[in-house]
Amino acid sequence: MSRYTGPRLKVMRALGTELPGLSRKPLGERNYPPGQHGQRPKRKSGFGVQLIEKQKLRFNYGLTEGQIRRLFREAKRDRGPTGDKLLELLERRLDNFVFRAGFAPTTVAARQLVRHRHVLLNGRPVNIPSIRVRPGDRIQLTERARQIPVVAESLVEPALARPEWLTFEEPAFAATMTRTPSPDEVPFPVDVQQIVEYYAVRL
Repeated sequence: MSRYTGPRLKVMRALGTELPGLSRKPLGERNYPPGQHGQRPKRKSGFGVQLIEKQKLRFNYGLTEGQIRRLFREAKRDRGPTGDKLLELLERRLDNFVFRAGFAPTTVAARQLVRHRHVLLNGRPVNIPSIRVRPGDRIQLTERARQIPVVAESLVEPALARPEWLTFEEPAFAATMTRTPSPDEVPFPVDVQQIVEYYAVRL
C-alpha cells in the first residue's frame, strides 16, 4: 500500500483527531467524519476502534502498511511492552526527529528535506527518512536548507513545542537526541493497546 497523498484534513476528520505530523490545520468546527452522513452518530465495532488507532500511527508518521508491520514485528521481539516499543521506534525515525526539532512543519515536509539531502546526521548528509536516531546523534540543517521559506517559517514558529528528549542549538540549526522518547510523549492521543490487539491476530 502506497503513501497517502490526498486531502489531509479529511483523514483527520475521519479518524476524529488532529495529527500534527500530517497537517498543521485544526479540525475546527467540522470535527465530525466527512461525507453526507458524517454528523450522524455511529457505533464502532471492536475492529473499527482498532483500525482507527492503527491508522492514526500510519498517517501521522507517513508510513505504508508494510513499514508498520515490520516495526511491529521488531517491537514484539523486544522484552518490554510491545506497544511502548512501537511508539519509541516511530518517534526515533529521522524524518520524525526533523519534524519534532522544528525544522519542518509536518512529517511529510521533513521526509522531503531528508530525501533531498538537506539534513546532516553527525556531520554527514543522509537521504533515508527511516534511519533510526540514537541518543547522542546530532542532526543539523544544511546551509541551503536554511534558506527554504517553509523551513525558515517552521524554525520561527514550530508546529509543536520541542520535546524534552532533544536539545536544540539555535545558532547552529542543529538538534541532538539526549534520550529515547517515552510513549507518553507522542504528540497525539492514541490507544496503543488497540493496535497491539489489531496485529496480534494478523501477524
